[in-house]
Amino acid sequence: MADPAEEYRMDHKKRGLALIFNQEYFFWQLMLPERRGTNVDRDNLACRFSELGFEVRCFNNLKAAELLNRIHEDDKHLIFVSVSILGASKVSASSHVDSDCFVCAILTHGEDNHIYAYDDKIEIQSLTALFRGDKCQSLVGKPKIFIIQACRGQQHDPPVVPLDAVDSQFPGAQDNVTEVDAATVHALPAGADFLMCYSVAQGYYSHRETVYGSWYIQDLCTMLQRHGSTLEFTELLTLVNRKVSQRRVGVCKDPHAIGKKQMPCFASMLTKKLHFSPKPAITGGIISM
Repeated sequence: MADPAEEYRMDHKKRGLALIFNQEYFFWQLMLPERRGTNVDRDNLACRFSELGFEVRCFNNLKAAELLNRIHEDDKHLIFVSVSILGASKVSASSHVDSDCFVCAILTHGEDNHIYAYDDKIEIQSLTALFRGDKCQSLVGKPKIFIIQACRGQQHDPPVVPLDAVDSQFPGAQDNVTEVDAATVHALPAGADFLMCYSVAQGYYSHRETVYGSWYIQDLCTMLQRHGSTLEFTELLTLVNRKVSQRRVGVCKDPHAIGKKQMPCFASMLTKKLHFSPKPAITGGIISM
C-alpha cells in the first residue's frame, strides 16, 4: 500500500544544484522592456536556496549562445543545459548522483508557455524535457523543481468577493496533499518527480515592483526563510499562493491595473512528500556569472 508519509531522500552527500537565470535586459528587436527589480529577486532566491544547502549559480542577461558557452565552460559536475535555440541538446548523465534534488529558477519576460532569453524565446517544455528520466538518469526518483517568474499573458486578475464570509478569512487549516507513492514499483514514468512553480496562472499578467522585486518571488523567499527547512514544500507553495493572492495593485502607471490581483499556481508530478530537512555538514554557496 502507498505510504502517505513517505518522503524523498535528503541524505545524499549534497543538497544539489540551483540554477538561477536572471534576465533584466533584452535585445532591442524583441521590443521587451527592461525588468527593473529582477536583481533583487535573484539575490533573494540565491540567499534562500544557499541557506537550504544548495550550490547556487546565477546567470545574468545571457544571450542564447552565451548561455550555452557559460555552462560548457564550467566544471564537469554541472548539468549541461541547452535547448533548440542554443543549437545543442546535451545533458550530463552523472551530475546529480550525489545530490538530493535539482532547482532551476527563471526570472524573465514570458507569454503562454514560453520564456525569453536575451535574444530569443524558449518553450518551457523543451527545457524541462531535458531533465526527464529518459534524458537525465542521475535525477530519476529525485525532485526537479522549476520556478518560473514571468508573465503568461496580458490579462489582469480582477478582485472578487466570496459568498461565504468564512472563505475570505483564509483559515489556517489546510487540506492534506494527496500524493502518489512509487515505492513499490521498479520503474518510474520519465516525467515523474517534477514540480512546476509559476508566478501566475496561464494567460495572466505577473506583477513586479521596481524596488522590492516581483510579488511571487518576494513571498516565496519570505516563506522559504520562515519555513523552508520545516514545512513540506507543496504546503509552503500553498502558503505562497495565499500570500500573493492577498496583494492588490496600488499606485500604477496603468489605471486599468489598479486594484487588480495575481494568482500563482504550481503543477506537481511529485510522488512523495518533499522536505528540505537540515543538512548539518553541508552549506550552500553562491556563484554569479
